[in-house]
Amino acid sequence: MKRPTRRLAAVWQGARMAAVPDTAELVRRALAYPYEPPAGSFVQIGDRTLPVPPAEVDVAGRRALLAYGANAAPEALTRKLAALPPEPIAVLRVSLTGWDVVYSAHVTRYGAVPAAVVASPGTVANVHLVFPSDEQLAAIAATEGANYELRQLVDFSAEYQIGGEGPREIDAFISVHGPLLLDGAPIALAAIPARDRAFRELTTPEMIERVRAALHPDLTLEQFVLHHVKHGGVSPLAPLVS
Repeated sequence: MKRPTRRLAAVWQGARMAAVPDTAELVRRALAYPYEPPAGSFVQIGDRTLPVPPAEVDVAGRRALLAYGANAAPEALTRKLAALPPEPIAVLRVSLTGWDVVYSAHVTRYGAVPAAVVASPGTVANVHLVFPSDEQLAAIAATEGANYELRQLVDFSAEYQIGGEGPREIDAFISVHGPLLLDGAPIALAAIPARDRAFRELTTPEMIERVRAALHPDLTLEQFVLHHVKHGGVSPLAPLVS
């Protein structure tokens, strides 16, 4: 059997190196959650993000899906819908009354502590609604795994950013693990603005650091993220104390 040539060996080596995930990108992905959702409404088509006023978007025949974390970010939508042919998906900014966006009691397979929603009377959270096709919804749902269940939101009101009443029926991915508790209460995502918020806020890096200190105090933040990338996350998380 002939030995591979130097050129062929170099190609193999390059392919192997290309297959190895970039550590810096893995850590960035975890710490950047929920990936800076735009402040306004937009339409996502493949990897293109087009700012479009809600009045110019036709969502007839599509159900509204609450996007309160990564599902409202172009970066995440591009990744989640990459296997489908590019098709417009409307993402409309709304004020949601009666609910707030907090951290879920689990760590994802990419090392982040993701979002959940909880009832919070009087709170008005600035979130988005996405209006996916059936294929787009299936692709998004596949990324949620066993950590979320698709349910219908209750006891809420929604108003579009530019004015006008939002849908009276909204679906939402609800964390099966519930909210992560710190000193007995949920912790809100600082990245998601809200009025009359009842819970304390933490940024994603601050929240991951809290979980790291509780679960793996011997690991650095980077090592903690990579540990969960390797092992597929963890759930549920026990309540934390300061």
